[in-house]
Amino acid sequence: MDDTPNRLPTALPALRSRAREAGFTMSSEDRTGSLLAALAATRPGGRVLELGTGVGEGAAWLLSGMDRASRLTTVELDPAVQAIAREQLGADPRVTFVCGDGGSWLEDFDGAPFDLVFADTWPGKFTHLDRSLDLVAPGGTYLIDDLVPQPGWPESHEASVDGLLAGLDGREDFRCVRLAWASGLLMAVRTA
Repeated sequence: MDDTPNRLPTALPALRSRAREAGFTMSSEDRTGSLLAALAATRPGGRVLELGTGVGEGAAWLLSGMDRASRLTTVELDPAVQAIAREQLGADPRVTFVCGDGGSWLEDFDGAPFDLVFADTWPGKFTHLDRSLDLVAPGGTYLIDDLVPQPGWPESHEASVDGLLAGLDGREDFRCVRLAWASGLLMAVRTA
């Protein structure tokens, strides 16, 4: 079976072109994006959080799966790369861009929980994990990627990933499934 996505977000070619121009190489791959779109589609009127906007490829996938009543908040530290996402996706009223440190944002956020949290950066995954999990609504989904060894990983990073996965698997308030697919994913659904 070919698992190449056949429905790409319309903004993806422009985002990829701008990413190449900017030298940005850390966007999620298409299979992860297609899963994001499918998960977003399961939550009509849903609240979605993305930690790590990058140039906006993940946000484009999320928006492509969301209905008109859903809302996406996407947080990015680097204003230069997020500017690309704002330029390409900013006209969509469903998206709110936050430029700042994801860890600080997680610490300060006092709004309603989210139906889907995609943690694609250190804050919310390797730091501030408990806080990002606290923001997942009952029945909601937490998704992380980049869990299989990647070129350029620091020597100690694999141990960090192993610790993260073990900690998530051991939680009583989430059901986790590891997916040896795309860049390596873990999906956790809040049960309590």
